[in-house]
Amino acid sequence: MSSPAKQRTSAPAHRVGARAKQAADREDAHAWAQKLWDAVRSWDEYAALDVVEGALDAGLDAESVLLDVIGAAQHRVGIEWAANRMSVADEHTATAINERAVAALPVPRPDGAKGRIMVACVDEEWHALPARMLAETLKLRGWRVDYLGAQVPTGHLVAQVRRADPDLVCLSSSIPTRLPIAHQAITALQAAGTPVMVGGAAFGHDGRYARLLGADAWASEARSAADNLAATLPDRPKNPRLTVNDLPHLEDQEYTHVVRSAVQLLERTFDGLEERFPAMRDYTDDQRDRTEEDLGQIIDFLGAALYMNEPDIFTGFLAWTAEILEVRRVPARSLLPALDLLADQLYDYPRALHILDAGKTTLATANRPDDPLDR
Repeated sequence: MSSPAKQRTSAPAHRVGARAKQAADREDAHAWAQKLWDAVRSWDEYAALDVVEGALDAGLDAESVLLDVIGAAQHRVGIEWAANRMSVADEHTATAINERAVAALPVPRPDGAKGRIMVACVDEEWHALPARMLAETLKLRGWRVDYLGAQVPTGHLVAQVRRADPDLVCLSSSIPTRLPIAHQAITALQAAGTPVMVGGAAFGHDGRYARLLGADAWASEARSAADNLAATLPDRPKNPRLTVNDLPHLEDQEYTHVVRSAVQLLERTFDGLEERFPAMRDYTDDQRDRTEEDLGQIIDFLGAALYMNEPDIFTGFLAWTAEILEVRRVPARSLLPALDLLADQLYDYPRALHILDAGKTTLATANRPDDPLDR
């Protein structure tokens, strides 16, 4: 007979069996994800569909195929693009194949008792696959789901909500520059009497920006969102809010100035950059176009950081951009003159200057020891 100590420390057999099954399922999903990746990387849509069918036939449940096979393959697409091992065309092709794989999954009829959820991307957000993953997960869990896709204008979204009267709207956004639009959508939907759950990288890894914008709920990814909604739905809002009441710092008008003068800021920064960064004189037309695009994004992220009063939005983008540039053998330090030029134009705006200074610190620490500019 086992000793009392052993009896206390030994896990019940059913728990051991459940953990073993979960580990086996994860291993199986990983193997199928690799097969799907091989198909995606070969641009072979039919092979990708064969992988989905094979995984289901092998006993993997549809949700695991969706999130742990297709989702894993799509996550790898982003990694490979950032590492400069995939072009934009490659990334678009891979995403299209993964979307086709999602469409091949079986979808059960909804359980009318569960409720109705609307899923959409905020306006100007074109990364639709995360929202699609959530919509399909909720369908597999028995919810009735209205999936509206990418870039849904707020007015059209509210009109659709008034017609369908869902129990909840789930809004997705991957890019923090969409946070001001997301804020407008959240408050408009709540004013229409519908609670809002948000998700996606735009809202921060811990949902901090979701809370600042007054969302009723936040989830980091599709599975946890479905788990949370299975436990409880947010209550319907009773009192409408004004966006300015959530973010009182907007009264200083710094965000408004940067947004309204974005074109002028870009033009003056681009024109001055060649003088302060002489290497730019030898850029090809394509390199100049990409530099102008990078500057535009820097200004957009500065605006988002001002809107939220969160410098991390700006510094996080610069750190990511620095990694991308280094992979492409472009020194991250080349962005420093651009920040100086922006600071020269925004000298009357203390919050903007504080954020730009934080950006300079981020770029300074991103320099590599073998930065060619230091030779």
